[in-house]
Amino acid sequence: MDNLSATQRSYCMSQIRSINTSPEILVRCLIHKMGYRFRLHRKELPGKPDIVLSKHKKIIFVHGCFWHKHKCKYGKVIPKTNAKYWQKKIQGNVQKDRNNICALKKLGWDVLVVWECQLKKPEMILNKITTFLKN
Repeated sequence: MDNLSATQRSYCMSQIRSINTSPEILVRCLIHKMGYRFRLHRKELPGKPDIVLSKHKKIIFVHGCFWHKHKCKYGKVIPKTNAKYWQKKIQGNVQKDRNNICALKKLGWDVLVVWECQLKKPEMILNKITTFLKN
């Protein structure tokens, strides 16, 4: 990331949404076009999953590479301003993700994580989602 002042960084981070993000909306559109119906952000489930297909016992999380520390180039970025804070914050997200996925699986749900960077290849992600939902 660029060298931003603390004020600029704070503003940039405050503009990032946690629900109804562009990647999430794209995945929802794909699933809807496939004929599936789903619920969003069910609070009673661990981690408030992005997409819940109750009828099929399937859950899809749409993760941002930076926020959930994907292994791609976007997930490896650590802001230079307040780096320790961000490392701790992002590592906490990763641990919560693991705990939530484990809890969901114990409850009998199948879980798929779609990464933001994967959406740059729509045909690949469509195949991944189709395979997940059919099995």
